[in-house]
Amino acid sequence: MDKDELKARIATVKRNLSFTKVVATRSLKTKKRGDFFAGFAGAWNTVQDDVTGPGADMDLIGTEGVIRANGMTLLDAVIAHEIAALRADLAVYGHARAANAISASEYKEAIRVLKLNHARF
Repeated sequence: MDKDELKARIATVKRNLSFTKVVATRSLKTKKRGDFFAGFAGAWNTVQDDVTGPGADMDLIGTEGVIRANGMTLLDAVIAHEIAALRADLAVYGHARAANAISASEYKEAIRVLKLNHARF
């Protein structure tokens, strides 16, 4: 496969990718009270694994039974992940603050920096 064929194949795969789930998890280690965890998972017209065949949330197209899931584009999935990632970041610090594992000033500074960094997206 030459370089042009590879580029064409990459473009085809990228164009046809369909994402049905995004996941963002975070952990925060603290000196006072151990580790804190937060995670968010989002689904978009999710495809369920079903041993008996395609789930009701999948569309069958064509006479050959080609299965196509109604998912997100790559760009939509990246945006969805950024939303979930910010929420996971904020949640893990919120949990640590609620347990008094970090101070109010540490929490406030962490939230400020997180929002600033995520706004750069």
